[in-house]
Amino acid sequence: MPKSLTRRSAAVLAAGVLSFGVGAPLAHAGDGEVRTNGTCSNGATWKLKAKPDNGRIQVEFEVDTNRNGQTWGVVLRDNGTLVYRGTHTTVAPSGSFSVERRIANRAGTDVITARATHASGAVCSGRLSFPG
Repeated sequence: MPKSLTRRSAAVLAAGVLSFGVGAPLAHAGDGEVRTNGTCSNGATWKLKAKPDNGRIQVEFEVDTNRNGQTWGVVLRDNGTLVYRGTHTTVAPSGSFSVERRIANRAGTDVITARATHASGAVCSGRLSFPG
């Protein structure tokens, strides 16, 4: 395979990975909150946050598309265990929706993943690690 084709293939692959929600580095707030954000495959944005809440974890996942009336399927998992599945519709004024859940704080580090999918094929996917 020619070197130029190999480099081109690598560049296309890298661009594809970036478009499917590689998030910003995790940020830690003073109150124990962990948050991250990124871009969805269609250019929308997402935010994922987790913070301690009376022995549990309060999780918030927000998707902002700037378009009202879009219905998205949402799945939240904690260490691979399904903790929420539902549908949400983007609403005015910002064309966004938010999912908030209080989940069990499992032993050790909780790896929380959030995924939203739209009928168009658009995907928003985030992940964070919440220290136990």
